[in-house]
Amino acid sequence: MNNEFTHTSPAKLMPRFVQVDDWIFEVKTVRALRVDQYGKPYTAIANLTINGDNAYIDGLLTRENEKFSRKDFQAFYKFCQQMQVKQGNFDRFKNDELVPECIDIQAMNNKVKLRLVR
Repeated sequence: MNNEFTHTSPAKLMPRFVQVDDWIFEVKTVRALRVDQYGKPYTAIANLTINGDNAYIDGLLTRENEKFSRKDFQAFYKFCQQMQVKQGNFDRFKNDELVPECIDIQAMNNKVKLRLVR
């Protein structure tokens, strides 16, 4: 039995700039909060700076005993896709040493092929 199907994601590309009269407002810096509803206390915070096709993620702080999970990583990845970013740059600790990381961001494709695995 073939358990594959196509799912259309509700995520859409977000504009990197908006023009109002003689001004163009460009998204360059974003503050990200991990919280289920805006205005509630958050459990993590990070800053993203977008320069050209690159996003730089820094200032990541989490509450005590909170980890930056794979689910958190996927949220940042999806945001970068929506902003049409091609590379994500961040630093992380490996063996108590700060190591720079750079990942390629694939262009957003609203059709995702899913396969049910038992």
